[in-house]
Amino acid sequence: MSEADSKTVAKRTLVGRVVSNKMQKTVTVLVERKVQHSMYGKYIVKSTKYHAHADSPLNEGDTVEIAEGRPISKTKSWRVTRLVQAAVL
Repeated sequence: MSEADSKTVAKRTLVGRVVSNKMQKTVTVLVERKVQHSMYGKYIVKSTKYHAHADSPLNEGDTVEIAEGRPISKTKSWRVTRLVQAAVL
């Protein structure tokens, strides 16, 4: 086995909330992070939406963990790895 084969690539994982499940096998996940303002020091909540591939059905409001992978479509290169917390309906 060569040295390149033995290296494992750490995939980025993020935790976010499902905000849309209207597509087939795709969910939109909102990931929020707190960033400190460089001048004022106040913490600001910044958010980003990711399209993630989900084999099992998920509901809006579910908290999920997503992992980065190869591109699946034009806008989708993340996969849902696990359900962290189900939404309270």
